[in-house]
Amino acid sequence: MSFYEIYAKYKNLPFEDIFYNVSPRDVDAAINSERRDESQFLALLSPAAENYLEDMAQEAHSLTLRHFGKTIQLYTPMYLSNYCENECAYCGFNSRNDIARKKLSLEEVEKEAAFITSTGLEHILILTGESREKSSPEYIRDCVRVLKKYFSSISIEIYALTGREYARIAAEGVDGLALYQETYDEGIYDKVHKRGPKKDYLFRLDAPERAAKNGIRNVNIGVLLGLNDWRRDIFFMGFHAKYLQDKFYDVEIGASIPRLRPHAGDFKISGDLSDRNIAQIITALRIFLPRLGITISTRESPQLREGLLPLGVTRMSADSSTAVGGHTIKPRGGLNSPQFEISDTRNVEEIKAMLTARGYQPVLKDWMQI
Repeated sequence: MSFYEIYAKYKNLPFEDIFYNVSPRDVDAAINSERRDESQFLALLSPAAENYLEDMAQEAHSLTLRHFGKTIQLYTPMYLSNYCENECAYCGFNSRNDIARKKLSLEEVEKEAAFITSTGLEHILILTGESREKSSPEYIRDCVRVLKKYFSSISIEIYALTGREYARIAAEGVDGLALYQETYDEGIYDKVHKRGPKKDYLFRLDAPERAAKNGIRNVNIGVLLGLNDWRRDIFFMGFHAKYLQDKFYDVEIGASIPRLRPHAGDFKISGDLSDRNIAQIITALRIFLPRLGITISTRESPQLREGLLPLGVTRMSADSSTAVGGHTIKPRGGLNSPQFEISDTRNVEEIKAMLTARGYQPVLKDWMQI
């Protein structure tokens, strides 16, 4: 059974009523249960659970230490191109936005790689806008051939690929995938993805499974908080992560919870999402899925990122830039527009120092292709 078939059984439930009918007793049972199911995960995301955040934090911290210790993997994104064929209402790379477009040459890729590796990082996440014409699978494979001279682990955050394409790029040296469904509400998904190949909800939904089947050893899913009711989206994201964990026991499954940030365009964020809600999301995910990798990005402030560390975070970006070649190509006269604004601008040494001061081990390398 596919994840969509499972999802279809739940998608029309009256989630608002269900969340608000959760009792304190339900929350307490979810925190103290030996094994948690989907109904208990829902309880941990409910408004009633907001009064149990301290108890949830203690349980989440204990589970994180048991499964991950006090280690945080560090990585940085590298943007290869901002050409895009999609009209995504929330994204600075929207094809209708009047921004300068650029694609790195292989020489520029090598220059960017040399700079990043000089910081000590050996995990890289490469990103493009969603344009098969400008950033073809062949171009991305060419970039990977350059990058694997510098990095022990290469992940991609690009448009959804076919199973055969994932197999080919895995054979070139890509071992990780980050691909966010953005929202699990099909109606909202259709509304915010106005035009372009990304409009195909099902093709994107099935992409993490195609990647896991075809040699990608680390699959990271996520939602973009601010598009839809966060409780509903996080419930389905957690459900999706559990499905992948159960089906692909030899693949590391992770999740990200990025919040919408200012960007080119005029999209308005949906609903309110507080820092306490972010803490609730992380602790609920950790309690429901103790082995889940959890990434907190530079979209969040330095203070919040540090405060969330003990609750279940296992992975952080450092020295981030969301502009094409942003580590070595500086903006000039409005050129090289970022995809969105970041909040935590600290470099790798500053992040390492912060982690060490808090008793954590910053991990710059934990995997090597042979």
